[in-house]
Amino acid sequence: MQADRQEIVITTTFEGLGLSAELVRAVADQGYTEPTPIQAQAIPVVLAGRDLLAAAQTGTGKTAGFTLPMLQRLGATGENLRAIRALILVPTRELAAQVQESVRTYGAHQRLRSTVIFGGVGINPQIAELRRGIDIVVATPGRLLDHAQQKTIDLRQVEILVLDEADRMLDMGFIPDIRRILALLPQRRQNLLFSATFPDEIRKLAAGFMHDPATVEVARRNTPAELVAQIAHPVDAARKRELLSHLVKSNDWRQVLVFTRTKHGANRLAEQLERDGIEADAIHGNKSQNARTRALKRFKDNELRVLVATDIAARGLDIEFLPHVVNYDLPHVAEDYVHRIGRTGRAGSTGEAVSLVGHEERPLLAAIERLMNRAVEKRVIPGFEPGTAPSRPREPERRPRQGQPRREPSRREQPRSQQRRGQPRSEQPRGEQHRPGQGAHRPGRPNGGQRGIPYPNDEYQAQLQEARRRAREEPREEFQEAPRSSEPQVPREPRRTVVTHKKQRAVLLGTPRRD
Repeated sequence: MQADRQEIVITTTFEGLGLSAELVRAVADQGYTEPTPIQAQAIPVVLAGRDLLAAAQTGTGKTAGFTLPMLQRLGATGENLRAIRALILVPTRELAAQVQESVRTYGAHQRLRSTVIFGGVGINPQIAELRRGIDIVVATPGRLLDHAQQKTIDLRQVEILVLDEADRMLDMGFIPDIRRILALLPQRRQNLLFSATFPDEIRKLAAGFMHDPATVEVARRNTPAELVAQIAHPVDAARKRELLSHLVKSNDWRQVLVFTRTKHGANRLAEQLERDGIEADAIHGNKSQNARTRALKRFKDNELRVLVATDIAARGLDIEFLPHVVNYDLPHVAEDYVHRIGRTGRAGSTGEAVSLVGHEERPLLAAIERLMNRAVEKRVIPGFEPGTAPSRPREPERRPRQGQPRREPSRREQPRSQQRRGQPRSEQPRGEQHRPGQGAHRPGRPNGGQRGIPYPNDEYQAQLQEARRRAREEPREEFQEAPRSSEPQVPREPRRTVVTHKKQRAVLLGTPRRD
């Protein structure tokens, strides 16, 4: 793939980038007056109609970097065609919803129609929306292919294709789906690919469908925003929740995004914070889309102090002026740390990224520091020093009472027939159940033997030998049970024949086994 690196465009206004008056007005309505570096470099390339390969970290304004010039190109060629002319593919539902919101915001003074398509919600309303005529579709790959299979969407007139967060789609296994989608598009189109990193598979994918793309890059690979202060608090794993509650309350944090490693952990932490008097909720893949949308809206509206999320939100949340991000669990992949803390320090604002680091997570923190080529400040919170977590008292071992004679049950008290019909076993652990023969032991052998069975006495050995002799003489006859009758059953004699040594021992000991 041949790619020309785009020269940095020096401009301080959106007008200087060549945007129309309607788009400049829409940007001004949002309070923006100066383009970000990625916008200053990407917008002129897209307006020129070239393919673009852009490397941009989260929080750099890349969504507007492709949305604004895309809207201008579509508006210049016709606004009433009612065919899908632009397709934006994103990895997560949350990101799809936010990109769609940006399209509507910046296109407020145009007549272009847009919609969003993702899973987790009913497909019929999406079908109805597509039938009314749409210019721009923002979609996740899976649901888009569902529509293609049902023939409810037509992509044959797409003029502009945007792949946003391409490296994230690679991580989530979407590359095969993207290749299937590419086969549904026309050959002649403009292609825009945005990614925080460019692994080899992404470059190979780009080389297969892009035509002489320009390349822009605004930040060094895996470099977090310079305005984000990073702090690590060493703490015992058992006291992480307690420390998090302390930090939120003592510092009066009002908007905190907390990352956990698992879905169950996110739910549990949100419930615990609620019990601590902190308004909290969780979002992850097991939550319905409506629940996720509702929790995110409450968080943006400052109705929630803490939003607990798994990494599904690491690249899908776009919360302006988010002040605090907390890594409750450090990610196993160091690059995910960069995406997590990229949720704060956006749009020129400052932010703080706090990590609660247990002893077993120190290697993960070291890997993160190597990736960023910088050390993260370690700060121990008084009262939460590592090694101060109370240890759980160990339950005393259950041992037989000493000095108490053990009664050896007879065979008549425990007939084999009753054992086979489901007589309950002792509630004691298997190795501590009473068995005959524990009263007498051979000298020099410890009490208990293998698998909790005491070493057999001489009487046991004699019985075992007799059982083996009978087994050789009558190997199979005893396995034929007599037919059941309605007459009262009387205890039968214990079975004499067993096949295995273990079963022989179980018969003689009077203890049923589970095979």
